[in-house]
Amino acid sequence: MTLRIFTEPQQGASYDDLLAVAQATERLGFDAFFRSDHYLAMGGGDGLPGPTDAWTTLAGLARETSRIKLGTLVSSVTYRYPGILAIQVAQVDAMSGGRAELGLGTGWFEAEHRAYGIPFPEKRFGLLEEQLDIVTGLWATPVGETYSFSGSHYEITDSPALPKPVQSPLPVIVGGNGPSRTPRLAARFAHEYNQAFPEFDAIAPQFARVREACESIGRDPASLVYSAALVVATGADEAAVVRRAGAIGRDAAELRAVGLGGTASEVIDRIGWLKQQGVERLYLQILDLKDLDHLEFIASEIAPHVGADLAL
Repeated sequence: MTLRIFTEPQQGASYDDLLAVAQATERLGFDAFFRSDHYLAMGGGDGLPGPTDAWTTLAGLARETSRIKLGTLVSSVTYRYPGILAIQVAQVDAMSGGRAELGLGTGWFEAEHRAYGIPFPEKRFGLLEEQLDIVTGLWATPVGETYSFSGSHYEITDSPALPKPVQSPLPVIVGGNGPSRTPRLAARFAHEYNQAFPEFDAIAPQFARVREACESIGRDPASLVYSAALVVATGADEAAVVRRAGAIGRDAAELRAVGLGGTASEVIDRIGWLKQQGVERLYLQILDLKDLDHLEFIASEIAPHVGADLAL
């Protein structure tokens, strides 16, 4: 089981806050630091000091970390043209020495689009499919050759398809819980398939659909990494669990039911069950970015008991 740290900076975080979490992620041996790609706080809270851009953040962190993977869960196709996105991600990959990963999705939060003047088309799945085709096609085009694409949403003519990422191929993550189109996209384009905040009883059946989609195109299903993202609030005793749940506006009982809530033994048991459902990689959604002791607790009291290979 690989453990990654996943943050939601739109809820209120500066670059320095994210840097502290990313450096703690690296120091404690976790595999990766990931962040959402949002521009507006959700639910309660004021979101101060304001949003940070995902790929600008990751570019900075690329120069201030040395080991951890860096990526998005997930970037929205509505925010960037695919050619520009390919350049941005390739540049962060170079700046990090080959540690960038791209999670890409349709986007869903209409209010943030209105708040910052970003078009929000009603139908976006076609955008996602074409962006995946273009980004991976640009990266795969040999140096000295050009890339062209003609689709319903994007037209690319004789692109030099530069720069190239350090990694070849650069890992692409396709996320979503849709039963048919998402598995097909994951089978076609992804290095990793991710379920974000799934209902527990839906995890294994959805992974099965992805495996079937792989087999239908002659791809080995084992060539994909199968992952999930879940909110976490844990501690040494019930008081700590309740305190951490309350700090993010959640109820401890609710987090036990839908995420990784509870004492260390409870979270260890839940992760063991998730492994049985086919989860190979977990994104631990950390919402209180000031509570670095939370990461310390997970690294010392949970990770060693779930087969996580921390790089210490």
